[in-house]
Amino acid sequence: MSPKYWLMKAEPDSRIVKEKDVKFSVDDFDSVKTTPWEGVRNAEARNLMKEMKVGDKVLFYHSNCKTPEAHCLSQVSQEAYPDYTAWDPSHPYYDAKTDKDNPKWYMVDVTFVARTAHFVSLALLRRIAGAATDDTPEDVGYIHSDGVKAIKQMALVTRGRLSVQRVEEKTWNVVQLLAENGGWEESDTAPKARGKGGAKKTNAGTKKKAAKEPDEEGEDADAEEVEGIGGEDDRGGLASRKTSQTAGRKRKTRDADGESAAVTAGLRRSTRARK
Repeated sequence: MSPKYWLMKAEPDSRIVKEKDVKFSVDDFDSVKTTPWEGVRNAEARNLMKEMKVGDKVLFYHSNCKTPEAHCLSQVSQEAYPDYTAWDPSHPYYDAKTDKDNPKWYMVDVTFVARTAHFVSLALLRRIAGAATDDTPEDVGYIHSDGVKAIKQMALVTRGRLSVQRVEEKTWNVVQLLAENGGWEESDTAPKARGKGGAKKTNAGTKKKAAKEPDEEGEDADAEEVEGIGGEDDRGGLASRKTSQTAGRKRKTRDADGESAAVTAGLRRSTRARK
């Protein structure tokens, strides 16, 4: 059976929750090599992980940071099993309503494969997605019009906030091409600064959830999805330190299913051991 393709988000910057640092960067991942993807408290993200099979390909993505971007390639090394951190009161993402005999939350193990030669940022993907199908940006002309079409359909740019996302094979191939070949100027993909008092532009439009949810580019990455702290996790954006306060308020807001409206976004914050 052919592998499926996914994108999973994690926070590269330190953030303390219950006296534990929940950051998990590409350096941490490279160090431990294999890690359980614990802490996801969003039903949709959980269900996607339950579909994963050993050998599926995963794009590891930094979210809730100044420059949200894909940093490495990895793969699923163990299929979904109960996320035991949900019933650990000392864990940052403890869920008092979970039941050991009928687990609500699941996780998979993911293994590091290789860093990308070029980091593929959300800003770059949005720029490509915003181009006319017959007008491929010159600096990435090697992806051609079919590549532009594939990026336009990528969940990261169409809905962003979820921390675990499907990636179509044709889209995966385009992202891999970008990661291998580069060609763009980093200044072209850096988050744009906003003047004081200036209105914040966001692709989220009316998609606001709970408190504020900044979009990835120049917004709290956390606001992204709101599932972990990244909310674009889902969403990936500028992680102003206001994010932790906003995320804190979000995590206190439970939805009808008892899940944090913000924590349910599926953001990858990890307390996995970093040796």
